[in-house]
Amino acid sequence: MSDTSTAVHVPDNRRGSTRWLALGVIGLAQLMVVLDATIVTIALPFAQRDLGISEGDKQWALTAYTLIFGGLLLLGGRLADYLGRRLIFMVGLVGFAAASALAGLAQNGAQLFAGRGLQGAFAALLAPAALALVSVTFTEAKERARAFAVFAGISAGGAAIGLIAGGALTEYASWRWTLLVNTPIAILALVGALAFVIKDVPVGRTGGYDVPGAVTVTAGLIAIVYGFSRAADHGWTSGGTLALLAAGIALLIAFVAIERRSSNPLLPLRIPGETNRGGALLAALLIPIAMFAMFLFLSFYFQVTLGYSPLKAGVAFLPFPAGIAVSAGITSALLPKLGPRPLMVAGAALGVVGLIWLAQLSYGDSYAAGVLPAQVLIALGMGPLFVGMQAVALHRVDDADAGVASALLNAAQQVGGAVGTALLTTISVQAAKDYFADNPTVDDLAARAAIYSYDVAFYVGAGFFLAAIPVIALMIKAGPENFAEDAEEGARIPIAV
Repeated sequence: MSDTSTAVHVPDNRRGSTRWLALGVIGLAQLMVVLDATIVTIALPFAQRDLGISEGDKQWALTAYTLIFGGLLLLGGRLADYLGRRLIFMVGLVGFAAASALAGLAQNGAQLFAGRGLQGAFAALLAPAALALVSVTFTEAKERARAFAVFAGISAGGAAIGLIAGGALTEYASWRWTLLVNTPIAILALVGALAFVIKDVPVGRTGGYDVPGAVTVTAGLIAIVYGFSRAADHGWTSGGTLALLAAGIALLIAFVAIERRSSNPLLPLRIPGETNRGGALLAALLIPIAMFAMFLFLSFYFQVTLGYSPLKAGVAFLPFPAGIAVSAGITSALLPKLGPRPLMVAGAALGVVGLIWLAQLSYGDSYAAGVLPAQVLIALGMGPLFVGMQAVALHRVDDADAGVASALLNAAQQVGGAVGTALLTTISVQAAKDYFADNPTVDDLAARAAIYSYDVAFYVGAGFFLAAIPVIALMIKAGPENFAEDAEEGARIPIAV
């Protein structure tokens, strides 16, 4: 961005014809980032066979993405603020396209893991820049609520869409296309960004980059995400797991100390320190743990217990994104009238009921009776939760901090997802072992033990939904009046000319 860029106020009617097209472009990029965390899940056994990846190393096809993505998010958000959200968004698209091609054309495991890690790095630029662009593009209360509803539906439903797309591409094309498909999508989004996304003004810096803060928070988040991922294979009490978690916590404490003293901090502590925003961030940490309980174990249930093909397993998740689309749309209309708290509490309560319903699965149950109603309940709950979390986390954040605030929300969700995968996998494995030990003479022992282990994980996931309710009720106090911004104020956005 040139030094000649100046902030001007563009009338709302001048932007009206393009901002919804811009949302389509931003949403396309966000969908690509979110679904890439799950699109390779169903394809992984095929990639493992073709590339000769060992059983112990196969997890890196997933972990390399989440580790780098989660670790670099705050840095990516601050780069978006300092260099311009649109610029970083486009850099992220170009890099993601190249990294996806590298991973999809990999000839061995190392190349696949390197490509996935690079995807994570560029996703850490894309995700906070995308959410920040929504925030600065839509400033009028009702339009912003609708835009957040669209974005929340994409964010929450992307994982399910990834499973569907991964199943279809694996079954009818090749596992490689679960990665290669990103390249043309990213190029299409880049063309759309050049045409429709506003050119924002970067934040002026009075000092240099907060390098110590960037190093400590990145290393700390990577250590924590890796520690939780490692726990699934090596246990929570193993020396390596405990050392990683302790190191991650120590580094994050050091990061807070650095930010308190820095004149130009990577993360101004006023952002998570505001009570409403802090509540939204805690909810964003808890909710993905519960949501991953559904995705992770239903994926196994469909393919292993019910014998579904990869495509059929993906299609079985369709009620989830459909339900989110409906509930997010309803939430966007109700948010300015009711405020986020009652809607988010209702969403979490629906999640509790849905996961407890899933926890009643038993051997011989059908999809229609055992899974479908629970999926619909959880999906209807996720719309209010994701719309509310995004609206509160970015409400009245200064334009200068929009990128890093978006990154903080993404980081909370990413760490929550990693925690959920590791924690619930470890619990379910132990539950299956206990069932084997307690029921050695039962018919179809393996299948029954697997379902029992899923049920235990669903109960634990319901507990995390339940834990989010008091957090939302006690910390998120902003009422509907707080989301009715002045229309004149909302018509002004800094644009670079």
